[in-house]
Amino acid sequence: MDTTPPGPGSRAPDGATNVPEFSVGEISGAVRKTLETAFGRIRVRGEITECKRYPSGHIYLSLKDENAKLESVVWKTSVPRLSVQPENGVEVIATGRITTYADRSKYQLVIDRLEYAGEGALLARIEKLKAKLAAEGLFERKRDLPRLPIVVGVVTSEAGAVIQDIKTTIARRFPRRIILWPVPVQGLGAAERIAAAIAGFGALKPGGPIPRPDVLIVARGGGSLEDLMAFNEEVVVRAAAACPIPLISAVGHETDTTLIDFASDRRAPTPTAAAELAVPARAELLAGLEQTAARLRGAAVREVNARHTALLRLEKRLPDIPARVMDYRRRLDEAGENLPDALRAFVRAKREALAPLSVPHPRTAIAAKRHAVELLDGRRSAAFARRLQRAQGARALAAFSASPVLALMREKRTRLDGLSRQLEALSYNAILSRGFALVRDAAGEPLTRAADVAPGAKLTIAFADGQVAATADGESAKRKAKPAMAQGSLL
Repeated sequence: MDTTPPGPGSRAPDGATNVPEFSVGEISGAVRKTLETAFGRIRVRGEITECKRYPSGHIYLSLKDENAKLESVVWKTSVPRLSVQPENGVEVIATGRITTYADRSKYQLVIDRLEYAGEGALLARIEKLKAKLAAEGLFERKRDLPRLPIVVGVVTSEAGAVIQDIKTTIARRFPRRIILWPVPVQGLGAAERIAAAIAGFGALKPGGPIPRPDVLIVARGGGSLEDLMAFNEEVVVRAAAACPIPLISAVGHETDTTLIDFASDRRAPTPTAAAELAVPARAELLAGLEQTAARLRGAAVREVNARHTALLRLEKRLPDIPARVMDYRRRLDEAGENLPDALRAFVRAKREALAPLSVPHPRTAIAAKRHAVELLDGRRSAAFARRLQRAQGARALAAFSASPVLALMREKRTRLDGLSRQLEALSYNAILSRGFALVRDAAGEPLTRAADVAPGAKLTIAFADGQVAATADGESAKRKAKPAMAQGSLL
């Protein structure tokens, strides 16, 4: 009997094979155990691609290089602990473990930690974000800092030397009230805390229980590019750009540049320099005030001297005002003394000028002559008296005819005759004398159109030598085809 064990692929006498037989679940479990045992916890470097967040909270992505691609997953429980948020195109170092996904017969990397793969990847990410934010205009606003702020707000760590440097500098230059909003300046969640602090300061109401700062300083000490990455995050840059308070960024040393520097109103090389930008030096202000006061005093003295010199020049051109006043007063007194005589002389001159126009009335002259004749010879005969009366009257009438009063009367009579002729020419009676007639209604109002005369209306027709009553007969002129005169019968 052959007792040699069957080799691979051989069959037992009963037809069975000696190859081990596994179920699908056993194979999947064995492969998973082998991978997890062989690799354990590993770090994989690659570029993120096919990154997608699902509503469940999990993040699925792939890591690739020039040779291969490794599917990966970040469970939702690990997402909050990531210091780097996965984005397509970013080269990272992922830490996790290799395992399998039995339902699809594939393996994947379960990631619980992400970090940037060197400064090159960080700089590339920063440049990409910088170009995006610059295109949105977040770096264009630059406001002036207040000359002398009352309250200075500071966003930094409470445990570092940064806040002490800021306090010391402000106390030395110009003591102001400082309000600190402590935040972590690096590590997990630092960017979100910094952004929340900036927004919190901006949300304070003026005059509230917590005073709103007049200027804001966001600062931290020096460090590597990875240490400063919290100030390169988009959430921090947007918070700085939206801050309503003038903001000074002082992150790292003078050679360090972060994206918050572009969104802030001023960039300081160090936290100490930021404090110097925030408040002026009291000694420099006092010295400046002294210089300004000295310049003002000098300018005032020069202006007063210039005005005094100008007044002296003008004084030489002015006349002797008191002497002129006395002269005018003397002339006024003399005029007052001469006024009564001048008034009497004026009245006398006017009276003499009017004397030729004063002609006695003819009746007065005749009566005077008659009285003189009667007194002279009352015994003369009546005939002689009448002759004398006529002779004296003729001479008086001749004198009256030669006087200006008669000429004026003739001029007025001529003008009156002319106006009378114009009035007669314009009177409607002259028109009636030429054969026309004036028709009035029962109320005495003139009628100018036949259309206004109704059949049977009572009319009055005025002629040049009188008027007659009439009654209109026939149809109304409004209904006739052609205008016609009102027909009537004289009464």
